[in-house]
Amino acid sequence: MIRAMENLPPLSAIRAFEAAGRLEHFSRAGEELGMTQAAVSYQIRQLEQRIGQQLFIREKGGVRLSDAGRRLLPAVTGAFAELRQAFAGLHEEAAGVLAISAPVSFGATWLSARIGGFQLRFPDLAVRLSLSNGLVDFARDDFDLAIRIGSGKWEGLRSEFLYRAHVTPICSPPFLERHEIRRPEDLLGVERLGPNDPWWAGWFAAAGVGEAPEPRRGIVFDSQSQEANAVQAGFGVALMTPLLWRAELESGRLVQPFDTLYLPGGANWIVHPASRIGVRKIERFREWIREELARDLDLLPEPLLTPPE
Repeated sequence: MIRAMENLPPLSAIRAFEAAGRLEHFSRAGEELGMTQAAVSYQIRQLEQRIGQQLFIREKGGVRLSDAGRRLLPAVTGAFAELRQAFAGLHEEAAGVLAISAPVSFGATWLSARIGGFQLRFPDLAVRLSLSNGLVDFARDDFDLAIRIGSGKWEGLRSEFLYRAHVTPICSPPFLERHEIRRPEDLLGVERLGPNDPWWAGWFAAAGVGEAPEPRRGIVFDSQSQEANAVQAGFGVALMTPLLWRAELESGRLVQPFDTLYLPGGANWIVHPASRIGVRKIERFREWIREELARDLDLLPEPLLTPPE
């Protein structure tokens, strides 16, 4: 084992190569590592001499990875990711913190309204919930698990299906009555949020409306949370997910005029690194969220509980 460690190049040189290879820029790698550009270049030349191969092609105005460098970089990046996860796991376990990343619409509504129940059930665990529609890179971001929307196929991750993505028109009761919306076709002539979203054409087709919506100007929001505010103020009708707005629908602040759901593809999944299967706080959250979703089965028809192919 000692002999194997002696054959390993210096860690400082490997770190310089990983950062420079990922960024394909010596100066930015130096900024990330707290080193000068010259120091990064020196470390990489030492590494190249050690292994007897050129890792970068030096060109006027920049550098790029050589074929050898491109073969080596994924393994080095993966090794550093595993080291970060190992040390982060020790810290997080000791601190008893469950760090979760969730999409804005799901996290700000359904999950935020219930996550307190998880903490009460497991008072020894603190929860850090971050909302973002971007994909978490577990190799670089400090999260234990994430809720992702997609196919469920991500290399190196354990994915557990929750429910299929689905939307339907939702508006305020005054908006419904003011525009005398009685049939799906009536929505063609009213203010629709995100009017050129292809999901509208998909919903109209699912509702049996042969006429396609015409392009028009309108308001586009980044999340259903923003759309809900506009809809409740009576500014239009939006394609939203009833599961996320149960309280508003039951209270009458919002209304779902039609039963037709549109399934645009993809689904919601719990994901975490496969290397962390069995970690207590992750397993407890997986069990808890399945129980919570089971309470909403009346809003999740059977087709929504079948993973997309």
